Amino acid sequence: MKFNIWVQKHQNQMTAAIAILIVISLISDYLLKLPMVATPAMIIASIIGAIPVFLHAWTALMNKVISIELLVTIAVIGAFVIGEYEESAVVTFLFLFGSYLEQRTLQKTRSSVKNLTQMAPTTAEVVDEDGNIETIDVDDVDEGDHVIVKPGGQIPVDGKIIEGKGYMNEASITGESTPVEKTIGDKVFAGSLTDNGTITIETTSVGEDTTFGKIIELVEEAQDSASPAARFIDKFATYYTPAVLVIGILVWIFTQNFPLAITVLVLGCPGALVIGAPVSNVAGIGNGAKNGILMKGGNAVNTFSKVDTLVLDKTGTLTTGQMSVTELSHFGNDKASDMALLSAVEGTSDHPLGRAIVKYIESENVTATKDLPELDTVKGQGLQSANGNILVGNERLMKANNVKISNEARKAMNDRVNQGDSIVLMAADKELKLVVGVNDQLRPDAFEGLTALKKAGIKRVVMLTGDNKAAAQHVADRLPVDEVHAELLPEQKVDFVKKFTDEGHHVAFVGDGINDSPSLATADIGIGMGTGTDVAIETADVVLVKSSFDALAHAYVLAKKTVANTQENIIIAVGTVALLLLGLLVGIIHMASGMFVHEFSILIVIFNAMRLLRIKSFNKSPKLDLNQVKTA
Repeated sequence: MKFNIWVQKHQNQMTAAIAILIVISLISDYLLKLPMVATPAMIIASIIGAIPVFLHAWTALMNKVISIELLVTIAVIGAFVIGEYEESAVVTFLFLFGSYLEQRTLQKTRSSVKNLTQMAPTTAEVVDEDGNIETIDVDDVDEGDHVIVKPGGQIPVDGKIIEGKGYMNEASITGESTPVEKTIGDKVFAGSLTDNGTITIETTSVGEDTTFGKIIELVEEAQDSASPAARFIDKFATYYTPAVLVIGILVWIFTQNFPLAITVLVLGCPGALVIGAPVSNVAGIGNGAKNGILMKGGNAVNTFSKVDTLVLDKTGTLTTGQMSVTELSHFGNDKASDMALLSAVEGTSDHPLGRAIVKYIESENVTATKDLPELDTVKGQGLQSANGNILVGNERLMKANNVKISNEARKAMNDRVNQGDSIVLMAADKELKLVVGVNDQLRPDAFEGLTALKKAGIKRVVMLTGDNKAAAQHVADRLPVDEVHAELLPEQKVDFVKKFTDEGHHVAFVGDGINDSPSLATADIGIGMGTGTDVAIETADVVLVKSSFDALAHAYVLAKKTVANTQENIIIAVGTVALLLLGLLVGIIHMASGMFVHEFSILIVIFNAMRLLRIKSFNKSPKLDLNQVKTA
């Protein structure tokens, strides 16, 4: 056992020693004409090279697996027996050197995860009730603890800011290097860096439970999971390796040519085939992780690459989920006073529309009314005072209280509805005072991202939303959306997804990972467009930590290129073995030259997979002018 560990630890050094001995032997034989030095050098190189290969083969046999190493071991022993020391030494060196290159490549493709792990914070400065600061191990921080982070410091926990503000570099979480401004009430994530400002954070999760910890775990699991191609290759190799052994034995029985049988074993090794799929899978997923895209394994990559129908939620997906006032129309004598009253009423609600209105009125330098009567909530309609003098809500609330709507007010309401706005009305003393249009903001990269997705192979883009038809159509008219289905309940969205899959389409559903979780689970591939929320990470097959359509387009292109890269590697590997065996039959390939070509094919598939690491982004389309509406 100790010897096995020592050999494994020093395998690279042993490979280097074999190379040196082979060079010494060749120089001694061909330049110095010293066969007494050349032959022993090759013998020693063969023995050193055979040790790690034999140990790997033996370990595999103990687990009832006939491995590639077994083929190489038999071939090396055979070459050694017939006195072909040069062949046995070269075979072991090329095999071990190929293993070294594979190891180095996997290390490089996993660098994104390694860098994340190294970036994980280890300590935290916790503030106690008396205001004292103590530096403790991050694992000792509890939920609810207050953690202080100074300028240039690393945030050690997930939580929300309760004091201070500053710009945060969240590249380790979202892949976006541009700092984001955070202030009181905003969420922050472990692993982020504070570019400036001192902040105090109330802890919500630590260690492996943080978004940062889950990202590391998710990417590691994804890179280790096999794609359908990789699973096929593993199964293929299980039967292929024994078949090559049988073929080698049959060649020896029928030809009585022992060197030829040994050469069949060597050239029949499916080394490039075995490494081709995993290295592509790891490289593709590693590229995604570096860019804030988490693809949950090779199966998710393969399925995503086949998607032809993209189904999207509207709010929080095509739009930012941040409501803002588009227009405020006044129909009274004192606009400032009416706005102050509306701000006070909406200030009692935590509804997104109300928060947007309060924010807008504050920006107009209007202070909310302080003396406000008790308000009652009318379900599905809005808020009203006990005596009915103050009404804030929708048109149904106005009609229920006999508030007349003038032609001018009706025109303002219709204009807002035609623009897809949600309408908030305020009446005082039975008179309509304010008509406020509130709308969600369209994501600025939605147009170019969807355009890039269509160029990459998406055939149909469908919007499913619970919002009203006018609001949904208003968003769709500004985007390359093919179908719009509005006013849907969550179960109705699921029905549409099932309908598309039953029609034979490969469907991806893009949502926020919370209220759309049934659709995410029903679609062939679920894509979470969020800021790394727990639900999005756990529910979706692909998580876009950097919530953007640029990332979505990059993920789709990356999935397609990863699958294509895997297929290329399989063709290269199978083609190489076929050509080598054909060359062996016609007598133009021998063991040393064949082994060189065989190991060179491993290099080709490795370097081919590494191309995935260099994929940056898609070719961006011209950005949408949000003031323009597409024409039919």
